Amino acid sequence: MLYIILVLRGERVLCCSGFAVLLKVFCSIGDQIDLPGGPAARFAYTRREPFGVVGCIGAWNYPFQTCVWKVAPALAAGNAVVYKPSPFAPASAVLLGEILAAAGVPNGVFNVVQGEAETGTLLSIHPLIRKLSFTGSVAGGMAVQRQAASGNVKPVTLELGGKSALIVFDDTKLECAVAGAMLANFLNQGQVCTNATRVFVQRGILEQFTDALLKECDEKLKIGDPLRDDTRVGANINEGHMNKVLGFVESAKQEGGIVLRGGRRVHPEGVENGYYLEPAVITGLKDDSRAVREEIFGACCLILPFDTEEEVVKRVNGTMYGLAAGVFSSNLARCHRIAARLEAGTVYINSYNDTEVNVPFGGFKNSGHGRENCLDTLRAYTQTKAIYVNIQDTTEHCF
Repeated sequence: MLYIILVLRGERVLCCSGFAVLLKVFCSIGDQIDLPGGPAARFAYTRREPFGVVGCIGAWNYPFQTCVWKVAPALAAGNAVVYKPSPFAPASAVLLGEILAAAGVPNGVFNVVQGEAETGTLLSIHPLIRKLSFTGSVAGGMAVQRQAASGNVKPVTLELGGKSALIVFDDTKLECAVAGAMLANFLNQGQVCTNATRVFVQRGILEQFTDALLKECDEKLKIGDPLRDDTRVGANINEGHMNKVLGFVESAKQEGGIVLRGGRRVHPEGVENGYYLEPAVITGLKDDSRAVREEIFGACCLILPFDTEEEVVKRVNGTMYGLAAGVFSSNLARCHRIAARLEAGTVYINSYNDTEVNVPFGGFKNSGHGRENCLDTLRAYTQTKAIYVNIQDTTEHCF
């Protein structure tokens, strides 16, 4: 995949700092519990113990970040890891393996296996794998969940797709909301699971917002060679995915959508054979249209008008997905009120697509279960053992 260098730099910094944070945080896990009879008589404590061997299956859109988010906590918890990267982005996991080997991690603690879906199936059903973590599509996650239960019963963390939404109220600072919509739709060519392709704009500022967004697209979305410093839009991962995104644009047209910008294949100078698309801005669609209902995983911003808070919350929640959502308004009380009602694992207020390794990440509903990052993921890679201790000279019984 042709990655934009700008994104690669950010991913590298995020992954390096994230690895260090997760390793340090693990040391804080553990509890002591006082029992009836007083601490002088007996007590209990818990231990977090590793599963043993953990299987991880990664995605292609952020291959190094996905790998680190899974491998760092799994290793910190004391597990060995077998990692299968996407066949579309196989090299990043190998690079991490080289880094870990150079750092002194023993052979066999971190292992990379390459392959297609069949390799993932073998990993999921293997009896020596005691825990699984998967990032990918909903269909892929469901398959992994079934396979994990076919032999030994494995706990599974699933980070799946989304159909996230951005809500823009008429009291928002317009330039901030436009910047949020840019981040929510066009980052990494729209190949981001949290991307908010459904942009709900309060009707009073619909025209103003749309004009400002189109102007920002025209000025900022430079398409081209990812090695150029001024490039902001790179290629799609492969031809099949490019055609899938184009198919969503065509279906939007057939269902009454108006393509205001983009939605076409382009051939930038020097990289004419790449799978480049102009980011699309589309209006005029209804909530039951295919592009509004299904995950596109491409740079397609769908602008949808709304009138009231109650209406927009219902529409945002009216999907099988629940990965992320965003709210833009100068009324923070309203933002927090709406955030509490949205069925999403992450809600952004007056921002979008922030990512911090000390904040848990994961979805509601069909967007998955379990969490990446923070203490949540460290707990997910361990089992809890309860230990009772009697320090008296006698042991009481009921006989």
